[in-house]
Amino acid sequence: MVSAEADNYQFLVLTFGFYIAMKAVLIVHNVAIDKDVNDALESAGINCYTKFPNTLGRGELSEPHLNTDVWPEINCGTFVVIDQIKAKEVMESVRQMRGKLGSEGIKAFMWEIDDIT
Repeated sequence: MVSAEADNYQFLVLTFGFYIAMKAVLIVHNVAIDKDVNDALESAGINCYTKFPNTLGRGELSEPHLNTDVWPEINCGTFVVIDQIKAKEVMESVRQMRGKLGSEGIKAFMWEIDDIT
């Protein structure tokens, strides 16, 4: 894929010549709901991803997840690079999961991808 610019946005040129805006989505979630996250990705037609197991961290609204005796919880990070339409689907799925789980279980971040090798 080759990077190209159109209408002041970065797009990726696919081999077919179509311009598609690509987004990265990082979903940080409690390891206990990893299957739910995988199911949400699968239902959106996404089967390519990168997992960051045993992800440690501390947020503003949740308890620390540090894998220690005091803070025994751990998170998992799931990273996908997808077109912007699927990225919006994933973000909406995460919003729905947050509605059910609250701030403790899952959070997602999305940003633009300028180039892929």
